[in-house]
Amino acid sequence: MGECDDDPTQEQNDLLKDGYGFRYGGGTPGDVFIRTASDIRRVLPSIFNLKVLGEKGSGLRARGEVQDFLNIRNRCLEEGSLFEDPEFPAEDTSIFFSKTPPRPFEWKRPIEIADNPEFFVGDATRFDVQQGELGDCWLLAAVANLTLNRVLFSQVVPDDQSFGDKYAGLFHFRFWQYGRWVDVVIDDRLPTYSGKLVFLHSSEHNEFWSALLEKAYAKLHGSYEALKGGTTCEAMEDFTGGVTEMYELNQAPANLYRIMLKAYERSSLMGCSIEPDPNVLEAQTPEGLIKGHAYSITRVKYVDINTPRSSGKIPLIRIRNPWGNEAEWNGPWSDKSPEWRFIPDEEKEEIGLTFDDDGEFWMSYQDFKTQFSRLEICNLNPDSLSEEGILSSHKRKWEMSMFEGEWVRGVTAGGCRNYLETFWHNPQYCITLEDPDDEDEDDKCTVIVALMQKNHRSQRKMGMECLTIGFAMYHLQDPDNLPKPLDLNFFKYNTSVARSPSFINLREVNCRFKLPPGVYCIVPSTFEPNEEGEFILRVFSEHRNHMEENDEEVGLGAVDERVVNNPEPEEEKVQDKVKEFFLKIAGEDMEVDWMELKEILDYAMRNETKNEGFSKDVCRSMVAMMDVDRSGKLGFEEFKALWIDIRHWKSVFSLYDKDGSGCLSAFELRQALNSAGYRLNNHILNILAHRYSTKNGMITFDDYMMCAVRLKAMIDIFHEKDPDNTNTAMFTLEEWVEKTLYS
Repeated sequence: MGECDDDPTQEQNDLLKDGYGFRYGGGTPGDVFIRTASDIRRVLPSIFNLKVLGEKGSGLRARGEVQDFLNIRNRCLEEGSLFEDPEFPAEDTSIFFSKTPPRPFEWKRPIEIADNPEFFVGDATRFDVQQGELGDCWLLAAVANLTLNRVLFSQVVPDDQSFGDKYAGLFHFRFWQYGRWVDVVIDDRLPTYSGKLVFLHSSEHNEFWSALLEKAYAKLHGSYEALKGGTTCEAMEDFTGGVTEMYELNQAPANLYRIMLKAYERSSLMGCSIEPDPNVLEAQTPEGLIKGHAYSITRVKYVDINTPRSSGKIPLIRIRNPWGNEAEWNGPWSDKSPEWRFIPDEEKEEIGLTFDDDGEFWMSYQDFKTQFSRLEICNLNPDSLSEEGILSSHKRKWEMSMFEGEWVRGVTAGGCRNYLETFWHNPQYCITLEDPDDEDEDDKCTVIVALMQKNHRSQRKMGMECLTIGFAMYHLQDPDNLPKPLDLNFFKYNTSVARSPSFINLREVNCRFKLPPGVYCIVPSTFEPNEEGEFILRVFSEHRNHMEENDEEVGLGAVDERVVNNPEPEEEKVQDKVKEFFLKIAGEDMEVDWMELKEILDYAMRNETKNEGFSKDVCRSMVAMMDVDRSGKLGFEEFKALWIDIRHWKSVFSLYDKDGSGCLSAFELRQALNSAGYRLNNHILNILAHRYSTKNGMITFDDYMMCAVRLKAMIDIFHEKDPDNTNTAMFTLEEWVEKTLYS
């Protein structure tokens, strides 16, 4: 972690550190506007389309041929064979990557383990999740929670598979990875010892969905051993696409139980754990709880209580141990404890009270805070809950907005608020909060902001660790009269109203805030400038929010007055010499091709190009830009108009190349192109940087000129097809190919 200042005043010094993609919950023309589950289903094929592991767009590279479940199953059925997965073979390397198995494991299919194997025996329940020898209780707690929501469960565990007629030895499961759902195909060979499953298994000896799910998750991460140790947060998010919050219970906010109630109302998944004993693995407390073990929270409720002296409601919590055995809490409100005699029978029936040795128990909220160390809440996407399910269960749902973006060296990787000069270059997102929370006395809005960096696991394999990331939020008092994006001056004189607790090198950083209705700007960033990466920014709120990128609209603007009103000395003499040289080079036809144009410009701009001259690509593009009749040549009038543009672009370059190095930093590119009369957003600037900048994020004079030429050419082509300024242009395929190739 590091610290980042967020205020130009001294009082902030002791505080913690302060895309491309589709729009989810935006609202400007051309954006996909998504608010309900039905909206999700409508746009699912085009926006949240399911990707096969390794398929282009899945965000994960395939180790071999892309595996499609239906194609493989059909092929195996035709051949009369059982699938054997070449990408996750039945070998020791798929179990352990750092050691050999402690004893010889044998891979067996369910049809070899049980006489009548079933994918499900009855319905999937939390009791189907029994821990094996692998230390992945964090995963099991999330799986147990997943069974409590049929819609979520069906998303992860498709119901188009079984050991019936179409059985071919393969199954598939879906996991959320960095903004999209990925389909993972496996064969059904499972590690066994003495004929019994070694890892996750069901309490029913012939039920196999949970063991196969664990295998698919192991394949996603490379091996079973990769699942050893972790937090329930990550598994919860991979099963739901939700946002997970973590609370240290010794620092619990005063309203935590209310937060848990609202989370339960919105079908959020919750887990809890006790700080492990460093000397004893999964040590048991005198109260029957297991340290370092991940538990699931399955119910949160104010329960009616009637004692001889008073009556009222008591805050209770139902918790489950994934072991699913007699290892349960033995304190107040545990199974068969005397406190239950004060609960009315109808209330006991309503909460489904049982006293079986099933690993599930109740405890009071106060004991919960005392006995457990950490609480994790996974808040679900609105699309995770069907409209029908919400109505039938009287549940509510979060509203969510999501954007994908990236930090590009020298363009949008501005670093945290400590780096004031570049901080404003980071991507910016405006969110409008209109309605306060229901039953909120302060008339404020609950907002959960989550910033996740993408592809951190694949980067780790290449020796790269997670970036140190965080975000800050600023209140915009008069948004219509502020620049887009917010500029250096704004951040000089305004402090943030909310921020991530710290900048930290985790996959995701998030925080919950209570803010008055209004317009806010969120600035996600890395701690240091020029650190490149992709990210997803998600915002959850109780009521509808409107979120959009706070960026410039692409188009033309005025050329900088410093360029127009301050011609360079001796400019007229230079123009006369250039005209003379043109006439000399052009010859009798009074036209020049790109090679002759290069000769003229190399002479006229020899100082700016350090006598290296222009590249042939720039000269070809200049001819194409001005060549109206597609002759491949320029007459003098066309050249004259081109020369005016070149002179302006050269003057702009000189304004920002203060050290005379012949290069601009990519951070200066936006300002330079603005001065040249072009208004560009971060998406375009990122593309230009990817295309034209050096590894150090610098733009040479030649590449700067190419940027200006291509921008002018493409904007002119577009305006030619949009005479009414509708911001829409129509091209035939032939026209599009012609105009993009000859530019």
